[in-house]
Amino acid sequence: MSLQDRIQTDIAVAMRGGDGLRRDVLRMVVSAAYNVEKRQGRPLTDDEYLAVLSREAKTRRESVDAFRAGGRDDLVAKEEAELAIIGEYLPAALSDDELTALVREGIAATGATSARDMGKVMGWLSPKTRGRADGKRVSELVVQSLAAADLAAHDTGTH
Repeated sequence: MSLQDRIQTDIAVAMRGGDGLRRDVLRMVVSAAYNVEKRQGRPLTDDEYLAVLSREAKTRRESVDAFRAGGRDDLVAKEEAELAIIGEYLPAALSDDELTALVREGIAATGATSARDMGKVMGWLSPKTRGRADGKRVSELVVQSLAAADLAAHDTGTH
């Protein structure tokens, strides 16, 4: 069963069970995916649907941060509940160790040696981390790793 089919089925289950929040959140996801499909003029693949889910989750995380900073605990709770529902459809998040290992692997695979190569590394990492790690966190790790590699190359004179 595709991710799209699973979400459609879960909307029907939520409607029958009277779970308005789940129904509404999943409908928002379907609507966001539909808008992407219309722009692209074709149905989404599961990976593309996952990217839509990831964007929706990221939006909720940003809202939680903003509402928390503004002291709006009522809205924080709502956004966190929505995030939890979306999170059920995302693959398990990568741990920091797994992410660091993937960054090292990406740097090695692309032959990156300095910050100028960040785009190559991010392009290699993107499909492997989509929905499983925050893009901002991934780019921070890539920058740190490339800076360390660049520094090490200068120290040994191999750069």
